[in-house]
Amino acid sequence: MGPQHGDSESVGYELLFGQVTRAQGLFSPRATHLHFSLDYIAENLEAPAVVLQYPSRAELIRELKKGYDYVCLSFLLAVFHRMKEVVDLIRTHSPASKIVLGGYGTVLSDEALRPYADHVCREEGVAFMRRLLGEPAIPMPYRHPLIVSRLKIFSKEVSQTGMVFAGLGCPNGCDFCCTSHFFKRRHIRLLPAGKDIYNVIERYLAVNPNMAFTILDEDFLLNKTRAMEFRDCVLKGGKPLSLFAFASIRALSQYGVEEILEMGIDGVWIGYEGSRSGYAKQQGRSAEELFRELREHGVAILASMIVGLPYQDQEIIRQELDGLLALKPSLAQFLIYGPTPGTPFYDRIMKEGLLRRDLADDREKYYRECSGFTAMVRHPRLAPGEIEAAQNRCFEEDYARLGPSLFRVIDAYHAGWRRLRNSPNPFLRKKSSWFASQIRKSYPIFLAGRLLGPNSGVRRWIADLERRCHQDFGKPSWIERLDSIAALALALWTGLKLKLGLFQHPALVRHVYRMPSESPRLSRAWRRLRGRLDCVSVELRPERNVWVRPEGSLSVGQAHELGTQLRLALERGREHLVLDLTKLTPLCPEAAKKLATNLKRCRERIRLVAPAAFAHPRAAIWLALFNLYR
Repeated sequence: MGPQHGDSESVGYELLFGQVTRAQGLFSPRATHLHFSLDYIAENLEAPAVVLQYPSRAELIRELKKGYDYVCLSFLLAVFHRMKEVVDLIRTHSPASKIVLGGYGTVLSDEALRPYADHVCREEGVAFMRRLLGEPAIPMPYRHPLIVSRLKIFSKEVSQTGMVFAGLGCPNGCDFCCTSHFFKRRHIRLLPAGKDIYNVIERYLAVNPNMAFTILDEDFLLNKTRAMEFRDCVLKGGKPLSLFAFASIRALSQYGVEEILEMGIDGVWIGYEGSRSGYAKQQGRSAEELFRELREHGVAILASMIVGLPYQDQEIIRQELDGLLALKPSLAQFLIYGPTPGTPFYDRIMKEGLLRRDLADDREKYYRECSGFTAMVRHPRLAPGEIEAAQNRCFEEDYARLGPSLFRVIDAYHAGWRRLRNSPNPFLRKKSSWFASQIRKSYPIFLAGRLLGPNSGVRRWIADLERRCHQDFGKPSWIERLDSIAALALALWTGLKLKLGLFQHPALVRHVYRMPSESPRLSRAWRRLRGRLDCVSVELRPERNVWVRPEGSLSVGQAHELGTQLRLALERGREHLVLDLTKLTPLCPEAAKKLATNLKRCRERIRLVAPAAFAHPRAAIWLALFNLYR
């Protein structure tokens, strides 16, 4: 996928690299964007299911030949032509399969989609698929899959982000917004309460205590009751989180900055749109005041601006760009004002006949260009080429004037550390320590920034930021200096890969749900565990994670049996084990010793979820033998 393969601009596998930081080249963070909805739905069915993310043609054909009853495709308008290709493959290689189309591409009419689908989902997908498969309805909150996004810098994985699916739809109702009008301006809370959101985060932390999080909800902070309940849970948990959320100026204006930080929010996407655009979500505090306060407290801001609004001309676009860059967002997105079916803007454009004639005459060409990078509407002041050139200029000036977003985020964290390090709030002092740890981890990338930054002014700014960090957090160690050289080499390798188009297609991600025949050895090992110990529940999770939860009491013999079976299962495969002891009554020292001794050899592949405190201190000592406390 991608423009080099006939797709529209920004169509590809990544939101950051393909869109937000598209002008930043080798400095762009990289993270493959998964279609989370597919895993979310699969998790909440009773029927067996397999989810494929970005299969090659050969990989898809191999899967289709297994003969599935239903094949479900998630698609957007801009990849309508790709959807048709996949439908042809399904009908060729699995002709008996029923085809279900879902995603925002289904804003198209039944007439437009009928040739390609047996069923079309235009609602919350779990309820739709359970109804289609004859399964009984289940209440929210649904079971939440653990889906991890892996962020790479200079081709090296640097962090993992747990995706938290908190809601669908948005009540703001901006005239261009498909996600708001798709659900008729309703907000569907997949996680109804703040406690529900925190429960999902706790499950991620059990797998990786250093996990960062993204809350997927169009305007997460708009519902203050739920957000403040979530904040209370975070404070009670005692661990500062790192959380990215979507929020409007109107929603953010309801909170003090300390409340936002206590939730764990250190990254936020704000729709700046345009200083004269007048959307309801922009009501509240001034953008200048809000952006400055957030940034001074360590919150990295991704601001989005619209190019091609009816009131804009070249001078107004330049003024609004200057105004946005003066706010120093850590990241910025610039998309062209475009009409999507189902939105008020689309209805007006079609009623007034303002869609470009070539797009009105060729609907599939129109679909392909629905990516935010084509001027599709006849503008009162600007030609299509002028709008598209202005968009390119916005991306380029953002990079040239403010520098790579990687260093802008570090700069925001540094400001947050300085502001919070002496805070009277002990929780915020913990957050300042987290900022300090992230800055120290970033030391190795400064050399590449100083040498490869886009211009001399940016390179000097990066060098000054590095100097300030060294003053506050210490000079780099000799290991960090070696890492800097390695990072520079990786940066050059990343640039070469981009120039030559090498290794840009992501590897297939294949998740299996409720299909024990897929891995007979694995399923037998874990089924045997359930068969031998009635008090133990076992969940086989995607990405080779197994969640084992003993409940009640364990005798010495049962603890020995549990440890033995877990060791045998781990030795037969490559899975990672999450051993959840939160439902276990106090463990006697001898039973804990049996468990620990059996698992000691596999400790690097085990995460322990422990109760807040063990009734017997010696039990904790024995469990620490195999180093599960990490």
